[in-house]
Amino acid sequence: MSASTKPYLIRSIYDWCIDSNFTPYISVKIYPELDIPLECAINDEIVFNISVKAAHDLIINNDFIYFMARFNGVSRKLKIPMSAVKGIFAKEVHQGIEFPSDKKDENQVNNEQNNTIPSSSVLPLKNTSKPNLRVVK
Repeated sequence: MSASTKPYLIRSIYDWCIDSNFTPYISVKIYPELDIPLECAINDEIVFNISVKAAHDLIINNDFIYFMARFNGVSRKLKIPMSAVKGIFAKEVHQGIEFPSDKKDENQVNNEQNNTIPSSSVLPLKNTSKPNLRVVK
């Protein structure tokens, strides 16, 4: 079985954002073991700032995105299953990549739930419209 291209695409868009002085954000599908305030979720989705200043010890491997961030002064660890990532984009120019959702990804999120770190949090979202993502080829 060949490896998914998703983590490679996420890493490449992340690198492009950093090289271009843009702020990389990831859109993540909400799942029960992601311990976040539900008021931060919009349409079963949450957006995380994974810039160098916001996300410390960032690791993007083939299965998860790990990072530490401070939320309201409290340092938290996040472990996001790759299958829960809906897209990655640059905040300033709203360019990035959105991944198609399918039942396979939803089942994988459900199977990975036992491996998630229970204490996690998110950045509060502003009352702005949802970013427009464009596929970068």
